[in-house]
Amino acid sequence: MVIEPSILYFGTPVVLLSTENADGSYNLAPMSSAWALGQVVVLGLGAEGQTAQNLAERPDLVINLPAPHQWAAVERLAPLTGRDPVPASKPDGCRFEPDKFGAAGLRPEPADTVRPPRVRECPLQLEARAQSVRRDASGSFVIAEAVVGKVHADPRIVVPGTQHVDPAAWSPLIYNFRHYFGLGQELGHSYRSQTPHAERADYAGSGPR
Repeated sequence: MVIEPSILYFGTPVVLLSTENADGSYNLAPMSSAWALGQVVVLGLGAEGQTAQNLAERPDLVINLPAPHQWAAVERLAPLTGRDPVPASKPDGCRFEPDKFGAAGLRPEPADTVRPPRVRECPLQLEARAQSVRRDASGSFVIAEAVVGKVHADPRIVVPGTQHVDPAAWSPLIYNFRHYFGLGQELGHSYRSQTPHAERADYAGSGPR
């Protein structure tokens, strides 16, 4: 059948973007339009949000990837904005919050190569710099292309003795038509995989340890 869904979030990973505000404080924003090309992560952002404004003026950022059990912290951030006054384009119920980390119950951790902090609780943290920030074809969004310079990973999701994230131990938080999901059991692997026999670990669906 032909349908007209209001949104097309057909199953994409959630990330938390930490960026620097004009006054030197830091913003933390959830988003679910992110995908990688090699060492470049392409981000889709609301044009009127604080994150888009920050990246246009200060390109440093950290792309933090939460695990499925952290969905509630992500949702606590969802109705908040770093813009004051709140942009008219924001949905009803959205409010200004200067302390996003505190509101989400997350802790900032200093980054090594960029000014914005990492999110300590996130198992994967990508320090990056936006090399291109531009409007999308509709004019309603901003597309940022960020080059990743350093990756921090929880040791529990790394294949021992390698530089590889263990896909059996790591599961991204997925935003699926405005509902949160984790991954199911592995079905197989690509012929290009360098970790076809990685030992399984029980991290993705677990709570804090």
